Amino acid sequence: MKIIRGLGRLKLYKNTVVALGVFDGLHLGHRKIIAEAVKKARHINGTSVVLTFWPDPHYQDTLSSFDHKLKLIGSLGVEVCIVLSFNSKISSLSPSEFISRIIIDRLNASYLYVGRNFKFGKNASGDFNTLIGLAKKMGINVVGLKVIKAGGKIISSTYIRRLIRKGLLSQAEKLLLRPVSVHGKVIKGRAIGRNIGFPTANISPEHEIIPPPGIYAVRVFYGGKEFDGVCYIGKKQSILKRQSAKDFVEVHIFGINKDLYNKSLEIEFIKKIREDRKFRNILSLREQIVKDIKTTKAILSRHKKYHKI
Repeated sequence: MKIIRGLGRLKLYKNTVVALGVFDGLHLGHRKIIAEAVKKARHINGTSVVLTFWPDPHYQDTLSSFDHKLKLIGSLGVEVCIVLSFNSKISSLSPSEFISRIIIDRLNASYLYVGRNFKFGKNASGDFNTLIGLAKKMGINVVGLKVIKAGGKIISSTYIRRLIRKGLLSQAEKLLLRPVSVHGKVIKGRAIGRNIGFPTANISPEHEIIPPPGIYAVRVFYGGKEFDGVCYIGKKQSILKRQSAKDFVEVHIFGINKDLYNKSLEIEFIKKIREDRKFRNILSLREQIVKDIKTTKAILSRHKKYHKI
């Protein structure tokens, strides 16, 4: 998949089929839109294009990092992905200007695929009905896919964020078709885990939303390999005299005992195994970690693995 940042380096494509949206997390609904666009492009011998935005114009906490989002899009057979920054120039375009200047003049689109709940243009003033009206005037075919529901709820990135914040990871996983995950670089920590025999990697997540505080059975991806592990999310109230103002994300990775400082990791959250709590001393904390590792190994031995993108 070819990736193009901005419109400045965009060459003129002919007969494109464009899937338009933020596509944060690439949930079931997003995948349906993109898959249908790719299918149509192949049918008419055109070029499949995803036009998306980064950062998310509505949320700071995302369901996928930028790189992960691109990998997910590429896995669906898309030929070209164009990423626009949601800056003042883009956000000030009226619905009519957005379609005429970008979708038609720059992308030469024959077909445009969106979700029926799609909003666009200045102050999100354009909706699907607006798009249909503009399409008739400008000679472009618009396909609006109906929203998908699960348990009576419309599947959306907002809904999935809500599930993650509530700790309902298995429900979020079903809608994402993958475990909830965070990407980030390893940062310096206090080496408390290493000093008691369980070295951990402290992660600084890349914009992504993180689950509630607690201890989690996780899978970790590093250097093209997959490892099991146990992850802590919280304010380190278990060992620090004064708890932190922010939540830490640190993971003990089974089978790795080297310094991973400044390395990039992905952590997939499989299941929460207990709440964060305070311990009387380091010895009692160490005993609990041993139990957590045993519990984690049992959970991960039963959890199916997804095809990794």
